[in-house]
Amino acid sequence: MTDIDPSLVTRIVEAALLAANQPLALVQLKGLFPLDEPAPDGSVEAALLELQSACAGRGVELVEVASGWRYQVQADVHPWVARLWTERQTKYSRATLEVLALIAYRQPITRGEIEQIRGVTTNSNIIRTLEERDWIRVVGHRDVPGKPELLATTRGFLDYFGLKRLDELPPLSELKDFSELEPQLPIAGMTLPTEAGSENDSDNPPETDDNPGAEMVSDPVSNDDNQRDDATAASSEQSDHEHE
Repeated sequence: MTDIDPSLVTRIVEAALLAANQPLALVQLKGLFPLDEPAPDGSVEAALLELQSACAGRGVELVEVASGWRYQVQADVHPWVARLWTERQTKYSRATLEVLALIAYRQPITRGEIEQIRGVTTNSNIIRTLEERDWIRVVGHRDVPGKPELLATTRGFLDYFGLKRLDELPPLSELKDFSELEPQLPIAGMTLPTEAGSENDSDNPPETDDNPGAEMVSDPVSNDDNQRDDATAASSEQSDHEHE
């Protein structure tokens, strides 16, 4: 049994992170090395630190999120790289973002508690959209009559917004708009939300006061998802304003 040279370990870890289409946990990276040719103890961790340090001053950075490690585009060059994405944008209504913010900061929380805080009925399509995005899930039931579902965010939510833990969420006192939680653009196959009304979304101009719901966050997805979520957002906006 022969240990692999540490420099080769670093190259293997770097290649794996660039080739993966999702974050890789430390255990996954260590699993790349078979028992008959193991990586030296601590070499994978050392490789991650070396690669992270090597990103200083470059256009990409190596970060650890909830699901593991990934390369992503640095914030200062992100507006230019975002021009690579030309597909239509899915817009998330303010109502959807409000519900997501309440779940993120008050979890676990029931739909009834969300409605009590917001003062309007929450359209079922909003909850369904967030579940389909794998941003929220049911984690239990409140021990009260009716046993309402308790909602909480997922690891996918943390990954999407570039967070490792929930305590990395910005304090509410510093957050003017939940859309400020914009994730960085990962290198390998992830998506990036951009501002609504961008040049890639000229056939979908922002809504105005005559057409409520102007402030939205957009997210490039496939055409099928786009059509479904456009309809969901529109339905959600209509329902919220009817109850207001």
